[in-house]
Amino acid sequence: MSEKPNKRTYRFGSKTFFISLAALVLAAVLFVNLLPENVEDFGLLSVVPALFLIGYIYYTRRILEALTLASLLCFAMADKIGFLNGLSSALLEVMVNEDMAWLIIVCGLMGSIIVLIEKSGASAAFGNWVSRRAKSRKGTLIWTWLLGVFVFIDDYLSALTVAACMRESTDDKKVSREMLSYIVDSTAAPVCMIIPISTWGVFVAKLLEINQVAPDQEGMAFFIKTIPFNFYSWFALLLPLLVILGIFPQFRALKRAEHRTLQGGPVAPPQSEKIDILADSKPSSGAKPRIANFIIPIVLLITVTVITDLDMQLGVLVTLGGMFVLYIGQKIMTAEEFADYVVEGLKSMVMPLLLMVLAFLFSYGADKINFTKNIIEAVTPLMSPFWLPAIVFLVLCATEFIMGTNWGMYIIALPIVVPLAQAVGANLVLSVSAVLAAGVFGSHICFYSDATILSSAASGCENFEHANSQLPYGPVAVALSAVAFIVAALVL
Repeated sequence: MSEKPNKRTYRFGSKTFFISLAALVLAAVLFVNLLPENVEDFGLLSVVPALFLIGYIYYTRRILEALTLASLLCFAMADKIGFLNGLSSALLEVMVNEDMAWLIIVCGLMGSIIVLIEKSGASAAFGNWVSRRAKSRKGTLIWTWLLGVFVFIDDYLSALTVAACMRESTDDKKVSREMLSYIVDSTAAPVCMIIPISTWGVFVAKLLEINQVAPDQEGMAFFIKTIPFNFYSWFALLLPLLVILGIFPQFRALKRAEHRTLQGGPVAPPQSEKIDILADSKPSSGAKPRIANFIIPIVLLITVTVITDLDMQLGVLVTLGGMFVLYIGQKIMTAEEFADYVVEGLKSMVMPLLLMVLAFLFSYGADKINFTKNIIEAVTPLMSPFWLPAIVFLVLCATEFIMGTNWGMYIIALPIVVPLAQAVGANLVLSVSAVLAAGVFGSHICFYSDATILSSAASGCENFEHANSQLPYGPVAVALSAVAFIVAALVL
């Protein structure tokens, strides 16, 4: 059954984009003249780019253009007539940023690892192994969820590895890519935030020490105290399992996707090939499916990452070296073919990385007009010891849905929330937990967060369709978490 193209899907460079660009420039010229000279005085006007961004995404279903236009609006507001200079400087700063360099290296080479696993026939071998043990769709999805829980070292590693491991099995069972990507995304950041031995745990522990929430060397101990109260992570992790078991319903977009595949339609929604890491990748002709060729690289990657203090970049490089010896030694491929597949994997990550660069650029622009800071300051008068954790959580969830910066938000929000909690006498562990939980929500639900993009790319699911199909489950987990924060504040 062929899928009808979505009438709202536009190509980059289409009439819609250029009309929107012209209208935005005109509006910016008129609007920025009405703004205060100092960005510190913008107040709630700083939400205008965010509202434009969400509106454009939902009208056009185009995230690339939405981020581009919203970034332009941010810099027009911040720099007025000199916004192009500001945009150019910001783009250069984003590209030379250490975090962005790390992202490009690690994600690019992870793309190479995934393509090599596919070309070696190892992915097919693992898929066959799972299929022999999971006879049903439900069993296959439970395997996917369990694997996501097991790969807890890093959210990038989890999203890319779990999807690459399971997509052949889920395709065989006619599971929609929307369902696969929902499970993959829901077991990425949420799991990392409730396991101390993860990149998230290590980062947060150090940040707590920097902000003097905990003394030196005691940041991890404080982080561990927050784990039971990171309610969003727990609910976000449990909801997909309940959906798999049929205890919790499939909402409209996800239900429609599952119906499509069960009726004989394609497992992937239209235009998924643009972001799919393995869109054109097939096992090489000399590849014999051996499950060891799958397990050894994955175990090597996880082991090296753990023993090097969670240095995933080193883990990826060592794993590529190990795969070279493993695959060339078995004559699965030649050295030249190995190099070609590494390049193919790097190329497959261009679209996901472009989306991440634009997301970083928008985040930079939004920070320049004090988006997150102004939102927090607007609700500060509502703060009280009882309500503070829940309000902080809800407000930061709202900002993270727009920004999707998670770790970046922690850097901005913790220095504001911690003194505020201490000033009003709110429970500090609960208040910090609220900030951390909101960051997980952003990573999980924001349409252009790094975890969402990587889950889409590795699962082979068009980015908007993935984000839109899992979106309703975010507010459910948020509502449950808000109630839990209120109850916890009452009890503690």
